[in-house]
Amino acid sequence: MRPVLAAVLLLSITSPSTPSALEEFAQLRQQAHAAHVAGDKRLYLVTVLKVQRLLNDAPDAIEAAARAYVEAGDNEHALMALDDFAKLGQADETLLTGKDTAFSALHEMPQYRAILEHFAANEKAVARSEIAFTLSDPGILAEDIDYDPQSRSFLITSVLKRKIIRVDSDGKSTDFATSPSGWPLLAIKVDPKRKLVWATEVAMDGYSAAPKTDWGRSAVLCFDLQTGALLHRIEGPIHSALGDMVLTQAGDPIVSDGDGGGVYRLIGGRLALIDGTDFISPQTPAMLPDGKHVLIPDYARGIGVLDLDNGHVTWLNQGGRTKIALNGVDGLYYDRGTLILTQNGTSPERVISIQVDKTLVHALSEQIIERSTPNFGDPTHGVMVGDSFYYIANSGWNELDAHGDLLAGAKLTPARIMRFRLR
Repeated sequence: MRPVLAAVLLLSITSPSTPSALEEFAQLRQQAHAAHVAGDKRLYLVTVLKVQRLLNDAPDAIEAAARAYVEAGDNEHALMALDDFAKLGQADETLLTGKDTAFSALHEMPQYRAILEHFAANEKAVARSEIAFTLSDPGILAEDIDYDPQSRSFLITSVLKRKIIRVDSDGKSTDFATSPSGWPLLAIKVDPKRKLVWATEVAMDGYSAAPKTDWGRSAVLCFDLQTGALLHRIEGPIHSALGDMVLTQAGDPIVSDGDGGGVYRLIGGRLALIDGTDFISPQTPAMLPDGKHVLIPDYARGIGVLDLDNGHVTWLNQGGRTKIALNGVDGLYYDRGTLILTQNGTSPERVISIQVDKTLVHALSEQIIERSTPNFGDPTHGVMVGDSFYYIANSGWNELDAHGDLLAGAKLTPARIMRFRLR
């Protein structure tokens, strides 16, 4: 589930002495905005650099710093920041097309022209996957996907149709279950050992796909894997968006709140907060084989490694020589030292694989799986099946406005489930 980060500016600061990352982010954005309005270029730059540090040098924060540098008349550091942005595999279409004149002072510099060439190279199409099957209903708006090894079928959540569909190996789909509250269905995880299916339903704030009276509510659902019967429904905290999930080895759901920044674990029928300070917009978690650590991608800050025993969080790629863009991750998956990322918050959007070291602190290398291909659309989530990674492309999110309605002139097309063979 992708977040609406602008919403953090509406949060009240509840712990001024030790603000959470979400609260600190909101404070810094407010300070940066105030400095910019006041014309205080020095303070604006200082504040933007604080945001960059908080976000662990995320590409969009680096580009924001470049803009602050050039406003302050520091062209040298502006060029260095733009070069770092390009080296992270990013591009800015508005700069390539000349629609954005923020860096007009750099236009005649050879270094700037070289950066634009790097941008163009970063937008070139890469296609290393193949179509596994295409969903028949273009109105599904597929969000999450998991695999049932017993029936050899996929379970896929629908945002607009507010249901879960089962798709067999021939691509034929049938309804598995519907939202008990009439809300969009987002996360899904199959527990074949216990014959259960866990999912989340979210009445996203402002979305017409959910009743207005329910906006800001979400819940964790448990279904019978064989019949689709609803077994349990656990309401989430108020104003939460429990949009992504992973299961522990014991079968306990770990659920992330993409709007409120919290990470929860369902234990004994109740949701317990296990981290409420480190994340701004946590997305799809991935359990590590030791059962004690979980990888949690933050849409804004990158990938954190959460120790379930002590709650400590370390950040992947901090201080490493190999710099890889780890922001904008919607789906994260771990397989024998390889991370698979679906990134719909980067520019361009992409699906990549990353090799990490044994300490899970440094990224060693990356490979682009898909980027800038025709009809790629917005990738959302995926699932490992054997040695292949299946993921949702062309989900349809890019055809919707802020209320979840079709943009003027837009048309939903059938989502494609892509397959990438790791080995």
